[in-house]
Amino acid sequence: MSTITVVQKNGFAAIAADTLTTRDGGKDSAEYVLNHQKILQIGDSFIAISGPTSAKLALKDYSAKGEDYDFSDVDAIYRTWLRLHAALKRTYFLEPDEDEGQSFESSRFDTLIANPNGIFGVAAHRTVQQFAKFYSYGTGSLHALGTMHALYPLTDRSAEDIALAGVEAAAAFDAYTGLPIISYRIALTQPN
Repeated sequence: MSTITVVQKNGFAAIAADTLTTRDGGKDSAEYVLNHQKILQIGDSFIAISGPTSAKLALKDYSAKGEDYDFSDVDAIYRTWLRLHAALKRTYFLEPDEDEGQSFESSRFDTLIANPNGIFGVAAHRTVQQFAKFYSYGTGSLHALGTMHALYPLTDRSAEDIALAGVEAAAAFDAYTGLPIISYRIALTQPN
């Protein structure tokens, strides 16, 4: 898995992700994998992905084909994700079988989005949320959320400082999160 974080504070948004890839009990660190990046830039949005590595490749390919996407607000992201999910099944061979009791098919990965309009999350079942302060997805998300919650009120900590600290805490305690961390910072059009 991964740990990804997103924060907005003092007119800026930041997004961060670890770089570890795990599979079948093994791990591939950024030292050995050149394409370890878990954050994509699509237009003016940065999108971090927690889930299978193939999800990053599918999203990158989908956006490179000129597919229609809009990450400007919750409703636009939801419509974009519906089209993406259909493409995941049709073009990228997403396995749609679900566990009993699920209302909707899963896209099998969670994403965080940072752009000039704010910070957003898309859960595997396409629940889209806009966050006011910060959020995290992935196996180390509880460590990240606790750290970000403690740091957010401190006036000397920027959005990027807090996003990085969240992933760093996860890397310290979560077996599926590893350093180094990659992050991006962007200015918000509507400062919070």
